[in-house]
Amino acid sequence: MVLLHVKRGEESQFLYETVTGIGIDQLAYELVTIYNGRLKVSRICSEIEELAKHGTMLPPDMLGLTDEQVEELHLVDEWADTCIPSGGWRFNRDPVGRRNGRQPQAKMGQVLEQAVLDAKAMVSKKNATEGKPVTQRTVQDALDLLRGAVTIVYPMQLPPHDPIRMEFNNTEDLSGTQASLEVIEPAKVQLWFAGKLMLNDKLLGEIVGPNEKTKIIVKLTKLNESAPGREPVITEDARKQMMMHAYRRQEELKKLEQDDDDQYLDSAWSDSRSLKRQVHGLENVKFKFTK
Repeated sequence: MVLLHVKRGEESQFLYETVTGIGIDQLAYELVTIYNGRLKVSRICSEIEELAKHGTMLPPDMLGLTDEQVEELHLVDEWADTCIPSGGWRFNRDPVGRRNGRQPQAKMGQVLEQAVLDAKAMVSKKNATEGKPVTQRTVQDALDLLRGAVTIVYPMQLPPHDPIRMEFNNTEDLSGTQASLEVIEPAKVQLWFAGKLMLNDKLLGEIVGPNEKTKIIVKLTKLNESAPGREPVITEDARKQMMMHAYRRQEELKKLEQDDDDQYLDSAWSDSRSLKRQVHGLENVKFKFTK
């Protein structure tokens, strides 16, 4: 299996195993599907963390309004009494006014929080440094884990306008958000290897060779984005070691420059007449004086 280290810019994303016979167009689709799936898991985790603190999402016409404004406009959250967490709830006001404040009880809250921790670990970028490949199955398992936890806590499901439910149903609207800039459309993805664009009509083996035990770095970009930067010749750890060695050497030279000790003049190797004495056999001659 060819091991791909997938990056977006200079940031590691995940490891992926494939074969040299795969087409670049198919490979690009598989990689971007995992990339976007990991983003989806991250978005859902963020929303579930808020769900565990402040309950379900308010209807769109009530978002950000104060209690006085809601009362003045005669607005009602019709889903509040339908979407009740198992085990009851306690009130915990949402400071940004997005959720209704009906926080699940501690036990159910722990179910959501644990699911978030486990799902994040499954698609974490740390897997790349630990040598753990990620697949589409991995992403799907993380989504299923989150879906199961939400179903346990909210057996009557979440309101249809809750972003968590919309994410699970793939009906989320990301327009105008930062998240929309991170997602890469499958039709607009490009793969780069060694500073060169990988053409869709090629096979992976035509670019990297027939060896199935190859490990390469592949970078994702959007169509019309500039070429990503090349990988550094030396690793970051090696660079740090070189800098540390240079610093130590510099400090040693400074100490030598500051050392004005001339005791070396008393050493045998600094005596200009030492060779002459050795030739005449006068080396180590001792004289004894008598009265």
